[in-house]
Amino acid sequence: MKVLRSLGVTEEFCEAQILSSMEVVEIGRTGRGVPVYMDRHASKADGVVIVNRIKAHTDFRGPVESGLLKMASIGLGKHEQALALHGYGVTGIRDYMVEVGEEVLRSGRVLFGVGIMENAYDEPAWIEAIPPENVATREEELLEEYMGLMPSLPVREMDVLFVDALGKNYSGTGMDTNVIGRFRIPGEAEPESPRAKYLIVSRLSEQSHGNALGVGLADLTTERLFRAIDYEAMNANVMTSTFLERAKVPMVLANDREALQTAIRCNWGVPAEETRFVRIPNTLHLEHAYLSENLLEEARAAGDLEVIGGPDDLRFGPDGYLEEF
Repeated sequence: MKVLRSLGVTEEFCEAQILSSMEVVEIGRTGRGVPVYMDRHASKADGVVIVNRIKAHTDFRGPVESGLLKMASIGLGKHEQALALHGYGVTGIRDYMVEVGEEVLRSGRVLFGVGIMENAYDEPAWIEAIPPENVATREEELLEEYMGLMPSLPVREMDVLFVDALGKNYSGTGMDTNVIGRFRIPGEAEPESPRAKYLIVSRLSEQSHGNALGVGLADLTTERLFRAIDYEAMNANVMTSTFLERAKVPMVLANDREALQTAIRCNWGVPAEETRFVRIPNTLHLEHAYLSENLLEEARAAGDLEVIGGPDDLRFGPDGYLEEF
């Protein structure tokens, strides 16, 4: 409820009662015996409407990733369903999750689903109501369309990627793995691109309430992020997912300046002035980015890009942290 309130989702805003609980009931089993759970309140409702963004999953690639089937399974099944599916690793959330979602859709409790596709600017690009029997096939089609809309970095290869903020309000994994090109799941291949030799993350968003899941996707971080971590919240989250790599705290430096100096020093064989550097505010808002001059032509050749400022030095405050975007 804290996260909902921080996002402005309240009973006053919705003009409806919000019933939030981790209590679930078992409504059936899949063909392979995986239990199918549903929120206790939802199970008693006259009908259920499933709403979710349709987008790339942060853990795997597949015909159906993060969308209505995920909401039908883990969304309605809460922590109990997440534990049941994550217990099988990636197979559970890639394959068994779809089977659980399909059982929910066949239960007769779901009236329809509302699939939302967003563009690279975090804006709705397409909203569609889908009857339960068409969700699986239509979601697969919409996911393919989304892949052409999703945000991405302006270049594919860089020495240092600097991310100002990590947060649950930007991605369930703190940093969108599809944007940074890192899954960090043992046994799973990493995305082909983008590739950053060193990734620095500077701070944790207030909306995360100390949950720094995803900090393990970085190579270096700062003392201010380290001090902001609520380990109880982060550990509970990562234990549900079972992807422990993502909660490992990377090397901690005093501030942004020291983190950047460390990454540049460890960038073997590359003079500091030739460092291929990209800075973004977070992995959700990519409208603006800072690029080193040696990446400009590559970024221009890759697509629609507008240069809105000339060359400038990075500006640090007295505390050694970069000035805000």
